[in-house]
Amino acid sequence: METFFFILFAVVAIFSGLMVILKKNPIASVMFLILALFATAALYVMLMAPFMAAIQIIVYAGAIMVLFLFVVMLLNLSKIQEGGVSALKIIGALVAGGIMVAIAVVVRSIAIPADSGFLRELPAEYGTVESIGRSMFITYLLPFEIASFLLLAAIIGAVVLAKKKLE
Repeated sequence: METFFFILFAVVAIFSGLMVILKKNPIASVMFLILALFATAALYVMLMAPFMAAIQIIVYAGAIMVLFLFVVMLLNLSKIQEGGVSALKIIGALVAGGIMVAIAVVVRSIAIPADSGFLRELPAEYGTVESIGRSMFITYLLPFEIASFLLLAAIIGAVVLAKKKLE
């Protein structure tokens, strides 16, 4: 039963990810991206990481996607006309997908040998809010702060660009 749900959520995530790039309407693309994020959150729950699933839904599917929708509606991208899906695009997508699958198979067979103990039992405190908080604010404090400054710079840049457009 667990395998069935894993395959189901994986297929939903892959399908909605493909629809994000294949849809012409940007609002529909954003909605499919939200579906992909929810499917990813379900996969996190199946991997015994409920905190990551909650963060995935609250931060990405909630806050970030509202920002994406706001930007899409602000830019009024629905008036942009693009060409249809050509045979060349389909062939390119199939070739890229085949290459990705081949790379995944090679990496799985080389990087993670069966006797490596990679799939061993995890410690009891693994994935808890406390262990993630310790890791984020003690071990990875500098990258966390750098990411926050990059996000701040992006927000300031977006406000400046939007203000110039409104004037």
